[in-house]
Amino acid sequence: MNELQRRRLALCATVLLLSGCAVGGMPYTGRHLSPTECRDLAALRSNASPTMAQHQTELGALRKAGYDPSPWYDDPYYPDDLQAAQRLVDYWFQTECQQISQG
Repeated sequence: MNELQRRRLALCATVLLLSGCAVGGMPYTGRHLSPTECRDLAALRSNASPTMAQHQTELGALRKAGYDPSPWYDDPYYPDDLQAAQRLVDYWFQTECQQISQG
């Protein structure tokens, strides 16, 4: 499987995951974000001065959501693939990190 096929497969998987959100929820019910990721993503959303570690955490979460920043110079799906991953990370943040802050 070449790189373009892998990217298309990842994009299709992300679209399917996001379409699952629209029709009744995520098909995978396990945790996606760790407490550290929740903390760092919350700090980034607070508009405070971000640290390099927080940016690395955000990139790690985007990678978990299927985004691959390595072919930035020749990515026919950019920015759509990045935005799809951001929507998925936002969903995880809203559903998983709120439980951590309340618990």
